[in-house]
Amino acid sequence: MEQDRRRFIQQSLALATGPMFVPRPAWGANDRLSYGVIGTGGRGRFLSRNFQKLGAQCAAVSDVYEPNLEKAQADAPEAKSYSDYHELLRQSGIDAVVIATPDHQHYPCLLAALDAGKDVYLEKPMSHSLEESAKIVEAVRRTKQIVQVGMQRRSAEPVIKGKQLVDSGILGKITMVKPQWNWNVAKELDNSPLAGKLDWQRFLGPARDHVMEPMRFRYWRYFWDYSGGNMTDQGTHLMDVVQWFTNVGPPRSAISYGQVAKMIGSETPDVFCAVFEYPGFMATWTLNYANSYENGWSIQFQGDKGTMIIDEAGFRIWTEPWKDNREPVQRLDAAVPIESHIQNFLDCVKSRQEPNAPVEVGASAVAGPHLANLAFHEHRQVYLSADGKIS
Repeated sequence: MEQDRRRFIQQSLALATGPMFVPRPAWGANDRLSYGVIGTGGRGRFLSRNFQKLGAQCAAVSDVYEPNLEKAQADAPEAKSYSDYHELLRQSGIDAVVIATPDHQHYPCLLAALDAGKDVYLEKPMSHSLEESAKIVEAVRRTKQIVQVGMQRRSAEPVIKGKQLVDSGILGKITMVKPQWNWNVAKELDNSPLAGKLDWQRFLGPARDHVMEPMRFRYWRYFWDYSGGNMTDQGTHLMDVVQWFTNVGPPRSAISYGQVAKMIGSETPDVFCAVFEYPGFMATWTLNYANSYENGWSIQFQGDKGTMIIDEAGFRIWTEPWKDNREPVQRLDAAVPIESHIQNFLDCVKSRQEPNAPVEVGASAVAGPHLANLAFHEHRQVYLSADGKIS
């Protein structure tokens, strides 16, 4: 276990090296990528529609819940459907797969896809634990496959331009970063019977056995057996930007507090705050699903020369002292699209260049949130050393 963690940290800190190139003949100009989708819930279908919009062909879909399969086939009538993703991977003519399952299935699905020689677009968070992160990086690097982790900010123009401005030194010395996410969506979990057939054992997969409860499937993200909660789900996106903009790897330590405020039935908190220690600065990651003030996500970078706020509408920069400079000196109004990240994956499948969010980036991005969940469960500050040891 310690060896896995040490390898994970070493690989994560090396992610800033240039893009790799994996030799393979480029596709012809008229070729279309043929892909399958493993996990056709709302996110999987959303991704599939955007893959098709960009010219890829959906050839197969797989899910443990029959209504999800039916909806996916409505979007791609020619696609074959499977309840077992291993059968999808045996279908001939599939170049790549999109994995959009619950978090606990990411690792086994990815391993099976790699064994089948498929390129992979893997939804975030990449892993269900720090140990899985290390194993995923190692498994991918044993192959020549292209794997893109679904962190679309890595391919978004406003975020890339924001990164360039921060690198220019416009903010000065950054001492505090404040990612946050507010949505007033928390409510008691619905445990009424599911409509349609569910293969409960296939849903559980590697998770511990548990009596079937509809809410555990409907809201899998709010149960520790299947996810890291919103700490890793939303936190992967935002902590990645924090680390990317400040040119650091995973945090040195984390402490976390949270509660289930309104989402009765949930195991994972719907209101929380995590504090991360980095070299030279600290970050506070807060989420409140019981309030919609400044609705959505944002990240505030505070430097001694200026402040940047980046969110789903773009970014703004103010210079110090703020009380005398309340109008932004730089701004860019632009949304964060999913299409550019998918297009980057499609381009890399053809060129065999590394994508914008390879597995090392995925591992580094989720490291802090995984560390914060450990701190939450153990009611203490948890430390991650440079050689990967947890203390």
